[in-house]
Amino acid sequence: MKFFSSVVLVALPFLGLNSAFAADPWSNHPIKFVVGFGPGGANDTVARVVAEAASKQLGQPIIVENKPGAGSVLGADFVAKSAPDGYTFFVSAGGIVTNPMIKSSMPYKEGDLVPVGMLAISPSIIVVSADSKINNMKDLLVLAKDPKGLNFSTAGTGSTPHFVAEMLKVKGGGKYEIIPYKSGSEGMVAVISNQVDATSEASVVVIPQIQGGKLKAIASTWNKRITALPDVPTTKEQGYPEVFIGHWAGVFAPKGTPDAILEKMNHAINAGLKTAAVQSRLTPQGIEPSPGTRASFTKFLADEKTRLEPIVKRANMKED
Repeated sequence: MKFFSSVVLVALPFLGLNSAFAADPWSNHPIKFVVGFGPGGANDTVARVVAEAASKQLGQPIIVENKPGAGSVLGADFVAKSAPDGYTFFVSAGGIVTNPMIKSSMPYKEGDLVPVGMLAISPSIIVVSADSKINNMKDLLVLAKDPKGLNFSTAGTGSTPHFVAEMLKVKGGGKYEIIPYKSGSEGMVAVISNQVDATSEASVVVIPQIQGGKLKAIASTWNKRITALPDVPTTKEQGYPEVFIGHWAGVFAPKGTPDAILEKMNHAINAGLKTAAVQSRLTPQGIEPSPGTRASFTKFLADEKTRLEPIVKRANMKED
């Protein structure tokens, strides 16, 4: 009997050790998604929908925290300086690629944030007022060559509509008066009221105005038509593949976060994006879920940088 007791006492520590090795240390408490914009926008909407779906895959809540400012740089910097333990992630927009090109200085290095996965894309839709004589890309570029030229509203230097205007310049030539507003919504209102001829904004922003008969969609600037606007052709279909850009969202982690955690988060995000619940909430708004591997997201970012950097230099884009 004494021998049996000794065996049990010796075995118990080993049982505990094996259990510790078997347990997955991540994730065992709530995770944070930091959004570099205020609540209610497209980036915030995507973050919240995906956070809810991915949390179900991981078995831990994912809390969305908004840290707006400096074109999303404040939020990115916060995450770049966070502990690389897999509990703080950054939900980015395209500014994570273009901000270093446009701003004179950055508080963090590009390598301080590592790609985890793409979330979704809201293509930029080129729009004119509902009563405009412009009906397609050809009409738009013809107007740009008129002596009066084309007035095009943007959301400021380096915004997606600014890039669209510069792409149009390169492709079609002509005269462009690029008019910056404080936000994409203000630029859109300027088109509705015929203060300017055209703009290009995220599908999620313009779809309600298109459906309400206040705006006319000329083209989608992505490489395929979107579910919410199936009748709107792409710029590529109309012969202008160089006019290509979208409002996208992706997830990044602080440099040094273990690969195993990055892979697990990528899988959780992808599984969430493929659910009917996520697709039914995003696609009607013009937001296309875009699951993919870490490698495919890394390649997308490199391609965006290669494609957009010459435009920044040619247009001499500087921070406002």
